[in-house]
Amino acid sequence: MRAGILYIHGKGGNAGEARQFQAACQGYDLRGVDLPDLTPWGAESAIQKAFRELEGEYGRVSLLANSLGAYCAMYALRDYPVERALFISPILDMERLILDMLSWAGADEGELRERGEIPTDFGETLSWGYLDFVRAHPIRWPHPTHILYAQGDHMTAPATVEGFARAHGASLTVMEGGEHWFHTPEQLAFLNSWLGNTLDTNQRKEALPHDH
Repeated sequence: MRAGILYIHGKGGNAGEARQFQAACQGYDLRGVDLPDLTPWGAESAIQKAFRELEGEYGRVSLLANSLGAYCAMYALRDYPVERALFISPILDMERLILDMLSWAGADEGELRERGEIPTDFGETLSWGYLDFVRAHPIRWPHPTHILYAQGDHMTAPATVEGFARAHGASLTVMEGGEHWFHTPEQLAFLNSWLGNTLDTNQRKEALPHDH
C-alpha cells in the first residue's frame, strides 16, 4: 500500500522541489506545499491543510522537510500523526540561530529589544517579535525522526544537531565536506541515497512479522 510524504521547502524554495526527490521515494507519493511565508505562525495553516489532504488520501503520511521548513513543520505538525520525519539540514534551535545572527551582525539582544528589528548585511532582518515568539513556543516533537546534516553547515552547530538527535532518539547522518544547502551533483547524490536507504530500511522493518 502506497503512503504519502509531505515535502516542506526552505527559504527561497517551493513545492516543485519535491519532484527531484520522487525517484528516491519508491512506494510513496511525494507532494510539496508552497508556503506563504517561512515563519512558524505564517506557515502553520498551509502545512496543516496539506497534511490533512494527504492523510485523507493515503492514511499514512511521512514528512520530508528542508532547513527552515523543518522548523516550521515541527511547530505546525507537533500534534499530527506524522509517521516519520526526514529532515535535511534542519533548523532545530531558532533561538540559538537568532542569537548567533545577532552576534554576526555585531549587535546584542538588548539592542534588538530596543529597536524591534535589525537589518543585517547578510540579508536577514532580525526581529524581537520572532525571538519572543520562539521562546514562548518551545519545540515539542514526538515523532520518529531521521536527520541528514552536512559537516560544513554554518546555520546549525554540530552540538545543536547532536543534542536534538539524542533528546529525540533521532538517527543522524553526516555528510563529510557537505554544506547547509545540498546542491552539487555529489551532495544531491548523497542526499538521494540517504533518503532512499532510510525509507527502504523503514519499509523492511514494517514488513517483518510481529510477535503477538
